[in-house]
Formats: sequence, structure tokens, C-alpha cells
Amino acid sequence: MTGGAGGEGEGASKPTAARLPPRTGILQARDNTLAQIARGAAVTRTQELVDPARCRIWEQHNRDYAALNTTNCADLIESFKAQGRQEMPAIVRRLAGDPQHDFEVICGARRHWTAAWMRANNYPEFRFLIEPRQLTDEEAFRLADLENRSRRDLSDYERACDYARALERHYLGSQQRMAERLEVSASWLSRFLELAKLPDEVVQAFATPGELRISHAASLAPLLNVPVRRNAILTEASAVAAEQARLREEGKPGLSAAAVVGRLVKSNAAAARKPKVPMEYVVRADDGAVLLRAVRAARGEGALTISVPAPRKVTTHALMSAVEEALAKLALS
Repeated sequence: MTGGAGGEGEGASKPTAARLPPRTGILQARDNTLAQIARGAAVTRTQELVDPARCRIWEQHNRDYAALNTTNCADLIESFKAQGRQEMPAIVRRLAGDPQHDFEVICGARRHWTAAWMRANNYPEFRFLIEPRQLTDEEAFRLADLENRSRRDLSDYERACDYARALERHYLGSQQRMAERLEVSASWLSRFLELAKLPDEVVQAFATPGELRISHAASLAPLLNVPVRRNAILTEASAVAAEQARLREEGKPGLSAAAVVGRLVKSNAAAARKPKVPMEYVVRADDGAVLLRAVRAARGEGALTISVPAPRKVTTHALMSAVEEALAKLALS
């Protein structure tokens, strides 16, 4: 016989616990983060708000800090004013032994400049948001490169020079090792290093170094490897640089990068049309015997092979005179 109402017979159902609604938004994100930390899947970072004057720029930073101004930092100025704060922290290292600075900025030179500008322009209480980390110089270089790689406001030339310096500082001149650490192809890195090797005369021919692109180096580098063409390009580059200086003094726009490259390539074409020097030259002794034979290589103008027939005996003075004669005919004419 079954029990009465409210009894605990076989047919009675057990009370169920009330279900809480699922957590969403900030609470859910916090729980997820705490769970990740507990599993070792996340690392907490400490951020601080500091006076930008207590921070200095890392000497190996890849940005030209002196070139920063209200024009190229306009987007950050607008954002800082609209938000009332800096949203993205700068990556810094703590300093020791510097009484004027507590941190050095690894990533975030524009954010540092803008925070300092804000304090000097009606926002005296504005604070610089930083995230201190422990980094070696090589780790700092890779972190800064990774952050700036996709940013358009950092020119190809700035990055190229940064890579060229880092190649010797951190990788002992090994392009392969550097490419592996940066996780890029060796050919990709080589194109940037080629840009950094452009002669100063060529760099100065552009209105600003920031206009130099990898494509410009690809057009000019092969021509600069040929001595006679290199001389023609450098001569024209000096002339273009003088013209750029005159235009700046007159307050006029400088020559475009495309126009500069066009003129340099054209000067190379003119040099290539110059009469060819002899491919072979023989110096003979008074009796008609071959004293010296000089042969220009089929490729690579300026490459010479000089041979002296043996066992003919000649004085050192006579031999050196023969070498000078051959060079004058094949290399310097």
C-alpha cells in the first residue's frame, strides 16, 4: 500500500536544485581566465600607469623617435583624447642605475611620444600605460619587430636598417639564423638587407629616406654591382640630391620616389652605351716577346686576369710598368 501525500514511496520524485543562469560577459571572461591560469595555459601580466618622463626609448628601437610629430601621431592623439586614456600598453624593461628613468620602451615609441604630448598640451595628469617584462636584447628586438611588421607607419628603410644592425648585434652576421629566429624566409630577409646596403648618395637622392622601398632596392642593387654603372648612378644621385635640397629651400615638393629611380636607372642606361674597352691587351718587350697578357672577364666589367709568361726573366720595375699599362688600357680607359 502506498504512502499518503507527501510520502517518500517509490513513486515520489526527489526535489531538484535550482539552476543558476549561465555567466556571461565580464564574469564569464574572468572565470575563463582563472581556469586558464589554474591549468597553466595563461600568464598574468602586470600593467602600470606612469609619468612618460620616467621612461626612455631603447637605444635599439627601430623607430626614428625624433621624426615623430602631431601629424604622424594624429591617430593616437585623437584616440587618447576620445577615450581619456591609453588602451594598449607599451612594452618596457625596468632600469637600474639611471636616476632619471625607471623604464626603457621596447615597443610603443609613438604611444610614449603621444602620452608626453598630452601632458604638455592641457592634459597634465595623463599617464603612460606600460607592461614591464624581462627581456634579453635579442628577445626585445624580435618582440619589437613582430609588433611593427604589419604597421604601415614604419617605412621599409627604417626596418631594413634595423635588420642590418640586428644581423651583427644578435646573429653574428648569419642571415639564415636571423631568418629562423624571426620565422621568415631567407629571401624575404635578404631583400630588406639589400635595401639597407644602398649607398648614402642614393639614399640622399630621395626626398626623405622614408620613401625608399624594397622595390627600389630591387631595381638599383643589380646595377650598382657593376663598377662603371655604379659610378654613373652615384654621379646622378648626387645631382638629384642637390636638386632635392634646392626644392626644399624653395618650399616646393620634392621629386617623387618614382622619378628618382627613373633618373638613376636612365643614367645607368647611358653608361651602358659607352664604347666598350678592349677585352684583351698584350704588353711586349723590346724584342717582341710577350711580357704580360691581360684579359677582361666576359662578365663583370672590371674583372681582369693578368698572366706573365715564364720562364722569361724581367725586372720588377719593367713588370710593374707593364701592369700599369694594361690596367690603363682595360680598366681605366
